[in-house]
Amino acid sequence: MVLNPHKLGVHKLLKHIPLNAMFDAPAKARLAKAVNIADLRLCAKQRAHKMVFDYLDAGADDEISLRRGKDAYSELEMHFHILSGLKPPLDLSTKIFGKDVKLPFFGCPTAGNRMFHWEGETAAAKAAKHHGTLYGLSSLATTGITEIGAITDGPKVFQLYVWKDRELVKDVLAKAKEGGFDALALTVDFTWYGNRERDIRNDFSIPPKYSVAQMVEAIKKPAWTYDFLSHDAYKYECINTEVPADSLAAFVNSQISPEFDWRDAEWLLGEWNGPSAVKGVCRPDDAVRAVETGFTTMWVSNHGARQLETSPATIDILPSIREAVGPDVEIIMDGGVQRGTDICKALALGADSVGVGKPYLYGLAAGGTEGVIKAYDILKVELDRAMGLLGTGTVDDLKKRGPGLIKRRGASARDYPDRYAYERGYGGGVI
Repeated sequence: MVLNPHKLGVHKLLKHIPLNAMFDAPAKARLAKAVNIADLRLCAKQRAHKMVFDYLDAGADDEISLRRGKDAYSELEMHFHILSGLKPPLDLSTKIFGKDVKLPFFGCPTAGNRMFHWEGETAAAKAAKHHGTLYGLSSLATTGITEIGAITDGPKVFQLYVWKDRELVKDVLAKAKEGGFDALALTVDFTWYGNRERDIRNDFSIPPKYSVAQMVEAIKKPAWTYDFLSHDAYKYECINTEVPADSLAAFVNSQISPEFDWRDAEWLLGEWNGPSAVKGVCRPDDAVRAVETGFTTMWVSNHGARQLETSPATIDILPSIREAVGPDVEIIMDGGVQRGTDICKALALGADSVGVGKPYLYGLAAGGTEGVIKAYDILKVELDRAMGLLGTGTVDDLKKRGPGLIKRRGASARDYPDRYAYERGYGGGVI
């Protein structure tokens, strides 16, 4: 057995020495000054261990899809109406999975949130409750279904991977139903593990391997390190509490089912028997087949550009998915969102709601619950402003009139800030 601080019980001692506030003071000061998601990203980078930040920040291979996913929004112009008679704040309410929400965007279910901050998934759940929007829980979460249910009684979606073990699947689905989850999202673009080269270079592992390089990086980030050392070691609570986080790779490799097909999807829908999304749709023909199979929601996604390199930007393929399934099938889209204007464009081009991943995780890594709430605050204010200036007073109005308000033009080098733009005081989007 390889010894590490948690096996030695260091956390049991440190949890009685409350130094977190002292170590977190600089991070809180930075968080208070953040004005956009790009600022939150820098706050996260300054607080989190390098290995952890790069895991959050990275894409697959050469990260071409990651860059394209963000840049694609710059090629979409907003042709606004004037004298619309609107005043802030606007009504941003809508429905997701048939449930009323106050915002048309939400935090995507993402794995291992306690890696970024000790509050983990509870921070995201509290932020969802605070803003009255959907909460999404990953089946590889480090917080249990029951604990999340105790935090928010709002609408919730449970995300599931394509596992081999049907008894495991049945057990997880039963727990999700008992925990008050309203909908199921089946992730179908994770049949192989994407090639994230930053992780390879950083020798990424959960928990850290305590190499000299890892320890040097830990010393550089005292707030993250003290959080990690003063709290219990985390486990993947939704699948099997006996599977420690450091066994994730072995567990995933043993349980992911690359041969999972449409017949398996039909079986899964029969077991769930409720609102369901297929997460990872990038082609119109697959969307049509998913509707025919029985999925109620199409979730347009390329897994945050972390799986298949050069997969398309989701905002680019969204209109074709909407055209294929018609006006009545619910569509969620995620990918590349950094601004409220990005959310506005997605709603205008066919999405009923928008998932955000990196933006709220930057907030989580930067400052726990406070950081996630701030990420939502930023996007909410930006979306409200964008809709008002565009001349659309409600989400329904934006969706109805959207295709005539958003127009594509060719990309220009002037659209994208260069690496030194932030130092020059460039106003936003510096990634």
